[in-house]
Amino acid sequence: MKLKLVSTLIVGLSVVSCMAELRRYEHAAKPDGSLSFLVVGDWGRRGLYNQSQVARQMGIVGEKIDINYIISTGDNFYDNGLTGVDDPAFHESFTDIYTAPSLQKQWYTVLGNHDYRGNVEAQLSPILRKMDSRWLCLRSFILNAGPEMAEFFFLDTTPFVSKYFTDPEEHVYDWKDILPRKNYLNNLLMEVESGLRESSAVWKIVVGHHTIKSAGHHGNTDELTVHLLPLLQAYQVDVYINGHDHCLEHISSSDSGIQFMTSGGGSKAWRGDVGTWSNPQEMKFYHDGQGFMSVEMTRTEVDIKFYDVFGNVLHKWSTSKQLSFAV
Repeated sequence: MKLKLVSTLIVGLSVVSCMAELRRYEHAAKPDGSLSFLVVGDWGRRGLYNQSQVARQMGIVGEKIDINYIISTGDNFYDNGLTGVDDPAFHESFTDIYTAPSLQKQWYTVLGNHDYRGNVEAQLSPILRKMDSRWLCLRSFILNAGPEMAEFFFLDTTPFVSKYFTDPEEHVYDWKDILPRKNYLNNLLMEVESGLRESSAVWKIVVGHHTIKSAGHHGNTDELTVHLLPLLQAYQVDVYINGHDHCLEHISSSDSGIQFMTSGGGSKAWRGDVGTWSNPQEMKFYHDGQGFMSVEMTRTEVDIKFYDVFGNVLHKWSTSKQLSFAV
């Protein structure tokens, strides 16, 4: 029945005969069984637009909560991604900026639309991992953390957005390995559906660059609302984390219970064009400025905090689950 849901979602997309599973990674919990990590997005500006200040505060918080890893929600290098594996922007915007001892952990990274304006293969290349072992960037993949405490589904959301194909303006996007687009999206949706269906993790978290729900500059992404949101609802995803809007934001869905968290304040922000939200009770927090998120979790509890560029805690949210054990 749930597979039929996916078939309905992808009407108009070409069905392919084979499906490769998303690559999987594992990350162990701390000895006490907990996990903690930071989330930052839209950051790569060679330290400018307060990127260095955000990085400094990330280092302080990272040490305080003893993070396991960092998640990047995309738009890793502005304005047009990397030109190649030898682009100095990799060092100038990443290695030379996130220098705090606590940030010398694994970075799990997705691509954003600005990254697609450069050489995508460069960011995906193992050569960058040799230059800086923290770097791990793939189009889409699954992280099993805990293990079995939480499963993170990292998704390549840029190819979903039609305007990048139909109206790219002056930009040139690197669509190598994406075309034909219908096949690519169809495959990805089936992979996501399969992974969510088979997941036995206590917490299910999906990470993508583009917003699903946002009152910020870009607003909702219609294509994700149509194609991805029903999967999140059907398989009871707990949190969707994104960047794209250069802000910090928390929307709590009143119908599905999904928490929509935007962490796109890694550098340039303060757009000043915040929209109103149709259901004010869903809008828990909005900060039109730079900052990042922290997440601390166990098998029964999740605690999320948003920090500004000065390290001040602007918003907190917590939830818990009771675990049932078979007798």
